[in-house]
Amino acid sequence: MDVVVDSSVVIAVIVNESVKETLVELTTGADLIAPHSVHWEIGNALSAMLKRGRITIQQAVRAVQVYREIPLRYVDVELEETLAIADAQGVYAYDAYLIRCAIKYKAPLISLDRRLVAAAKEAGAQVKEVAV
Repeated sequence: MDVVVDSSVVIAVIVNESVKETLVELTTGADLIAPHSVHWEIGNALSAMLKRGRITIQQAVRAVQVYREIPLRYVDVELEETLAIADAQGVYAYDAYLIRCAIKYKAPLISLDRRLVAAAKEAGAQVKEVAV
């Protein structure tokens, strides 16, 4: 079974946030997929953590090494459908890519972003709830 993951899930796992165990349990045995944008969002999130002093450069480099070990398959989503979702849900394209991915691949989306989860549900995407 495919599961769509966003950058919040990947970051939580690779930097060992408290919700890591729950996320690993929820995704064990699943084939993890994401739109290509998630790769760049991970870099952006790590650079923001560096800028805010939440992690050191050594921790960021280690997180990237852990990230590379995650069996995550990047998939394509159509820009036209993504823009329609962005317009209908009032979200940015980065969130709409994830919603479109969940709909297109008929896979539940897992995210720690409550607004994204709400927009995905409203758009008719399946969502895998995370209790935090």
